[in-house]
Formats: sequence, C-alpha cells, structure tokens
Amino acid sequence: MQTTMMKVPLSLNHLLERAGRLFHGSQIVSRLPDKSLKRHSYAEFYRRTRALGAALQALGLRQGERVATLCWNHHAHLEGYFGIPAAGGVMHTLNLRLSPEEIGWIAADAQDRFLLVDDVLLPLYEKFKHLHAFEQVIVVPFSGAPVPPGFTDYEALLAGADADAFVYAPHQEDDPVAMCYTSGTTGRPKGVVYSHRSTVLHSLVGCLPDFTAVRGIDVVLPVTPMFHANSWGMPYIAVMMGAKLVFPGPHLHPDDLLDLITAEPPTLSLGVPTIWMTLIQAYDASLKAGSPNHGRWKLPEGMRSMVGGAAVPESLIRAFAAHGIWILQGWGMTETSPVGTLSYPTAALRGASEDERFRRAAMAGVPAPLVELRLRGDAGQDQPWDGQSVGELQVRGPFITGSYFQVGSPDDKFTPDGWLRTGDVATVDELGFMRIADRTKDLIKSGGEWISSVDLENALMAHSAVAEAAVIAIPDDKWGERPLACVVPKPGEQATPEALNQLLLSKGFAKWQLPERYEFIDAVPRTSTGKFWKLKLRERFSS
Repeated sequence: MQTTMMKVPLSLNHLLERAGRLFHGSQIVSRLPDKSLKRHSYAEFYRRTRALGAALQALGLRQGERVATLCWNHHAHLEGYFGIPAAGGVMHTLNLRLSPEEIGWIAADAQDRFLLVDDVLLPLYEKFKHLHAFEQVIVVPFSGAPVPPGFTDYEALLAGADADAFVYAPHQEDDPVAMCYTSGTTGRPKGVVYSHRSTVLHSLVGCLPDFTAVRGIDVVLPVTPMFHANSWGMPYIAVMMGAKLVFPGPHLHPDDLLDLITAEPPTLSLGVPTIWMTLIQAYDASLKAGSPNHGRWKLPEGMRSMVGGAAVPESLIRAFAAHGIWILQGWGMTETSPVGTLSYPTAALRGASEDERFRRAAMAGVPAPLVELRLRGDAGQDQPWDGQSVGELQVRGPFITGSYFQVGSPDDKFTPDGWLRTGDVATVDELGFMRIADRTKDLIKSGGEWISSVDLENALMAHSAVAEAAVIAIPDDKWGERPLACVVPKPGEQATPEALNQLLLSKGFAKWQLPERYEFIDAVPRTSTGKFWKLKLRERFSS
C-alpha cells in the first residue's frame, strides 16, 4: 500500500517566504559598533534577503558553491543565512575567534568563492587574505563608514539587485545550505555540511515547548555567535516563528549586554556560561548601595535562558533563579546541528523538590526528539541507563552529520553501524538525564571553544630548549577549563613562559588558546606502552 501524502521537499525558502508573508511587522534589532540600534521589519528583511540572492546569482554564484561570512551577530548576517542558500549557494560561517592562519586554512579547505565581511573585521581579513584568494570580497558597512576602495559595498550590491524578479535556485531537500568547521578533534578542523532537510527538522525540534519554546510574541536575544554552530539554530527558529530578534553585534561585555537587555527586554536569551557568569556578577554588584551602576539595569523577570557550550554549574542556575530567570542547559556539537539534549522539568519530575530540580538542571539533559543516544563500554557493549555506568557517548539522527567535508567518515569518529562518536564519556540515568563525565580525547574546552592539547604539545616541543611537553585541562571558574602546560627542559637549557608563548603565537595560535600557566617538571609520567600518562598529571595538578 502506498501513502497518499504529497512529496514536498523541506526547504529553508519556505521559512523565508513564511516570514515575508505572515510576519512582515515583526522586528529585527541590531546593535551597531557605535552602540546605537538599527531596526528592520521582517518585510524589509524579506526584501533585502531576496535582493542578496539576486545579487549573488548576478555575480555568477553556482549551485553548491560556498559563500563565507566573517560577521558579528546582526541583520546582514541573518540575511546571509537565508539569502545565500536561496541563491543556491552554501553559507560558510568563519569563526572570527580563531587565529588568522586557521581561518585562512579553513577558507581554502572549503574552497570559498565569495566573502561577506563586516567593515570592522577587515583588519582581521588582511591577516589571512594571503592564504586564500576570494573572487569577490563584499563588505558590510556595519560601522557606517564608507567601504574602502577595492571591495564591493554590500548595501550598494543590494540596492542594485531586483528583489521582485528573484527566482529561488531549484534544489532537493538534501542539498546543502550551510557549513561550519569544528575543532572537536586533534589535528585539522573538519567541515560539517547542513542540508535543507536537516536544518528544517532541527528548527522544528528546537522550538518545541520543552526546548526553546519560541513563539511569535517572543523577543529573542542570541548572544551565541552566528559564526559558531549556527547560533544553536536560533536564527532559523526565530524567523520560522516570526519572533522579534535582538542582535548584540560586537558588544558582549556584561555592562553592554545588561544595557541592551534593559533597553530591549528579551523573553529568551542564549549564551555560553562564561558570558552569563560575568553578567550576573555585574548585575548583583549593581544592586549594592553605593554602586556606580545602582539602578542602571533591570533583568526581565520570567526570561528564559538557554545556556550551553560548556558545563553550567548549579550555582549559576541558582543565581539567575533568584531573579526569576530559569536557565536551561543543553549539550550539543557542531556535528549535531547542534542541539542534542536539553535539561528541562520532565513529567517524571512533577512534585520533585526544589533541590532535585536544580540538580537536574545542572545536568546535560534528555535527548531531543529524533536524536538517539547510546553509551558504549570499553568492550563495545551498551551501558545501562542507571546513572552510574559510564561509556562513550554515541548519537545518531536526521540532523546529525554522517561524514565530514572532503574527509568522509573516519573510524575514530563513526561506528561501523553509522553512529557518531562524540568523544565524550557520559552516564545516563533511569529518567534519561545525561551527565558528561569526561572526554575520550585530551581536549580542553575553554569558554565554549575547543583547544587541542596535542597541537599545543607538538608546537611547544619544537622549542630548542624543550625536551617534552604535555598539556592538560585545569578547572577555571570563569572559562570552565584552561590549558596547563607541563614542560620538561633539555639538560642545561631554560625555557621561559614568555618565550614559549611567543613561539605559539608565531605558529598561529590565538592568544586565548595559550596555556594559562606553565609547570616545569623533571619528566612526563608514562604508561606501560610509553604514552604520556596525563591522568597522573591531572592528579598532581588537580588544584
């Protein structure tokens, strides 16, 4: 027996058309470099996005070609989210927090044809332009200053395009719409390519009531970068539902975010724990008598806040709850689009004590619909969901990647039966709540971003005075984790932290990737097979 359902492909273009037809009065607010606010209606967003699509087609963009973005969170970046795939291209978000060398390598590996860049980020572009030649560099006059000669003016490009005559590029639902590179393994970053189908399904799951619960009457503040893991899919979700969007631009200091929250009160905000930790500390300090900021800010009671990218301490959840704001912690990866789990009060917790609710809120949460997860023990067996048994976390689903761009499906990342090996070790309890216990790879997650310990070690051991170097993660109240480098000097040689940091910078590491501190030791402990025994180093430097 055959089904009687229409075979209509899932498409981001439907979300754009829906926004233009149904939500033309909704607002998009962007904070500019001078901290003023620029407002667009969804009607303007719809017209401008179609104009971008027409302009890219006029430039000769072909199906599946990559258009890179190097932008903060703002209206033009949102237009790229929809306009690039509407023209048949693939939006490739470049992470502006990486070193110029790594950005250039990623752009070259992705074979990006065009670049959409903020004018305030042109100095960063100048540092990596020698590594990849873009055919056209389109500059968003984000600051309001004239676009320098030799570049294409984004606003002029849109003004010269015919939005009304624009025709969507034909596509199938499995055709690509966006890509993002992940540094989730040692070695070179890998590209994850999202499709129309995966993105629409992730958006539908993401806006469910027990997840982001986005409604048309919401005001959404995405502090999570649009250049990393699609800002957790929120640009797609908000446009799909017609919610008001408030973009912070480059202003992520706690005082700046509190000013924005006071001026444009959100009902939903998204950010990493380090941002939220400094924000609540600044707000609580402002409540004290004599504070220079006393009375300056107001937190919107009842605001929901989705926090992820690193473990969220229970103390942070309680600090926000004291102001009537509930934090939802999630877990995910670039490979999972990225929402994989979220911690929310399930039906099984009805009647649970306040302490139990907080304890659960500090866990990674339960799997999202359409996401399957399992724990695999050392012998390859499935571990029970008892809250005690640990295993390698493996996931699969329709918005989870099954391969990497130009790399395929390596055995260290995928199982023979097609599950993604996340590199995390976890437990799951009888209610389905997951807790990340450890990592199978020696990676350091600092402020929501990965740092490869092996890459740091290899670079440090290139110093003429260094015999061995092992890098481990140490706890940090602000960033979650920071790297500690354990260095063995060569006999009669001396290596200073300043010299080692200078070496790392010369090899392309960003400043935030440098070790928090150095320990000079006599020897690195080894296992029976001769490998660095980092467990012993963690025990030694646990404090």
